[in-house]
Amino acid sequence: MRRRAMLGLPAFGWAQETVIRVDVKLIRVLASVRNGDGQLVGGLSREDFRVLDEGVEQEIAVFERSTTQPLSVALMLDVSASVAREIRYETEAALRFARALFREGNPEDSLALLSFNHNVDLLAGFTRRLPRLESAMKGLRTGSGTALYDAMVLASEELEGRPGRKVIALVSDGGDTASRRRFHDANVAVQRAQAAVYPIIVVPVANDPGRNVGGENAMQLIAERSGGRVLQPASYEKLSGSFEEILLDLRTQYLLAYYPRNLSGKRNQFHRIEVQLRRPGLRVAARSGYYEETL
Repeated sequence: MRRRAMLGLPAFGWAQETVIRVDVKLIRVLASVRNGDGQLVGGLSREDFRVLDEGVEQEIAVFERSTTQPLSVALMLDVSASVAREIRYETEAALRFARALFREGNPEDSLALLSFNHNVDLLAGFTRRLPRLESAMKGLRTGSGTALYDAMVLASEELEGRPGRKVIALVSDGGDTASRRRFHDANVAVQRAQAAVYPIIVVPVANDPGRNVGGENAMQLIAERSGGRVLQPASYEKLSGSFEEILLDLRTQYLLAYYPRNLSGKRNQFHRIEVQLRRPGLRVAARSGYYEETL
């Protein structure tokens, strides 16, 4: 958005018009609201929300309830050796998710498919063509290692700059074991892309011994900071239920947008966002901030 300012210069007895152009970009924040029982809450109004940027309350310029802005979903499938026997469940659930996404949503919704083991492969760029996705999934090959952070960085780079809402949905059975990138790199890439992350973690064992608890905690932190959440189905056979929960989240999101005001700071600074609710007993999930250079 461009704004123009008029300055009068009376010293010469006349007013000279000087045009100053200041770029003020709209910051979009997607929010999901739940009650104490964990159920999604719809029907809230603009007045029920407060948005703070670096602790400074902002005016909500755009508000949409159950927003239908187009979705770009980067779907990441773990094809490491530990999940080799479960590939069929992964692909079947992923295709059901894609069909539901395209059937029920905005006609501009699209999905990209990535796989990861020790390598990361972009199998299909953003598309609405189910045959293309089906063909890509037939070519999945398992391998050793889990380059989860590398895959998240690539998915974020594919999402960055795309219009509308952006989501990373991933299926894995544990933490990263093979990436050149680190947790910080993945977290920053997600924030720059302004994507919500929904990890579906299928825990191979119930007890802590043998589990990558550190990897699970890392995914929990990335998801919370992005405004997404972790889902933990009991088995790969239950994956479709997790995908259905993600779709329900996406169909009931609120869009809150504002033009940053009364802020000072350096370029490239990370701005912390806090979304609050005026109604007690409710909790909100929204991304934790943005990098100024990506406005």
